[in-house]
Amino acid sequence: MTPRDAVPDALVFGADGLLPVVVQDDATGDVLMLAWMDREAVRRTLTTGRVTYWSRSRQEYWRKGDTSGHRQYVRSVAADCDADTLLVRVIQVGAACHTGTRTCFDGREIAALVGDPDSAE
Repeated sequence: MTPRDAVPDALVFGADGLLPVVVQDDATGDVLMLAWMDREAVRRTLTTGRVTYWSRSRQEYWRKGDTSGHRQYVRSVAADCDADTLLVRVIQVGAACHTGTRTCFDGREIAALVGDPDSAE
């Protein structure tokens, strides 16, 4: 397999060349973060065992943990049914969020009515 072949042709990238990536802790199942990848970031992730993203704000690649020490090691990568979103399961070392929290969703709940599957609606 060549590095180019590492990226499945079936993946559907948006008009901006990116696709969203949901990152999940392999051990706990916790959703850690959402980030973005272009074709090169996918290739790097699939061929190195470490997760690489594309930063939309900085317009550059970033490998999680290179500056913070909070690394992500790939356990599995899956595409959704439309092949336009990835789920990357990782071993997370340290915090996943740039704010220092374990996940990007810690302490950020928004009030919502809780649904009841046993109700008639």
